[in-house]
Amino acid sequence: MLPDDAETEVVAERSAESLALSRYYARVQAGLLTQGLLRQDGGGPDVPFTTRNLVDNFVRIALFDEYTSVNGRIIAQQTSSQLRKWVSPVRMKVEFGASIPEEQRLTDRGNIVSYASRLSRISGLPIRQTTENANFHVFVVNEDERRALAPRIRQILPGIDEGALRTVVDMPRSTFCLVFALDPGDKGTYSQALAIIRGEHPDLLRLSCIHEEIAQGLGLSNDSPAARPSVFNDDEEFGLLTTHDEFLLRILYDPRMRPGMNEIEAREQAELIASELMDGQS
Repeated sequence: MLPDDAETEVVAERSAESLALSRYYARVQAGLLTQGLLRQDGGGPDVPFTTRNLVDNFVRIALFDEYTSVNGRIIAQQTSSQLRKWVSPVRMKVEFGASIPEEQRLTDRGNIVSYASRLSRISGLPIRQTTENANFHVFVVNEDERRALAPRIRQILPGIDEGALRTVVDMPRSTFCLVFALDPGDKGTYSQALAIIRGEHPDLLRLSCIHEEIAQGLGLSNDSPAARPSVFNDDEEFGLLTTHDEFLLRILYDPRMRPGMNEIEAREQAELIASELMDGQS
């Protein structure tokens, strides 16, 4: 279990594997930046999108699941789902692994707090930081700490699927970060969420993970290669939440979008809301 007052703990020594991952992800970030990826401009005139684009992207991102459980394992396989969102306030808690340096903790906590406030303003969903009785947990951990997270996760989510638990503990190097949001009644309303951010990432890649995973934990759970400009696209072109993504969040948390809607129902309402947001642009 990670201590609640992790910021006051003596910083633990990192393993050779964790240090090697830091070097690897530094190379990954450098390569992405060299290609002009991980953009931070929110989109611009070079990436226009229409109302139709916005609606299609919303349906693909909010009405499809990115992963599914097969024989007790979580695998990447997009499947049609229902609209899911939070209907109760989000109480967010950030926990750091013992080997995360103090300076990084301060940076990450500040980024998470300010970003959560931004998401709350966009969506209208109350999101506040807490140290107890949280329902949205954000872990910033290095390799060894993540592998040892199972007891803490079981404490937070007693009924968590073993496949989901193994996905966290055995997370491959190719998975930069992840989030689980739980809808125990399968009625489209979230009650708990858990995000894992790799502490080994350099600053921008870590911030990109924070932006994507927390937003996905609010209900924009899928990625789409057609979504542009968007963080919900595995091509890494955009590193931070864009104007397009803000519109997706506004659509999701519009009162006309009801938890449990199917694709046909959600698309009908999304077309109306998107048209209003885009001021009639087609």
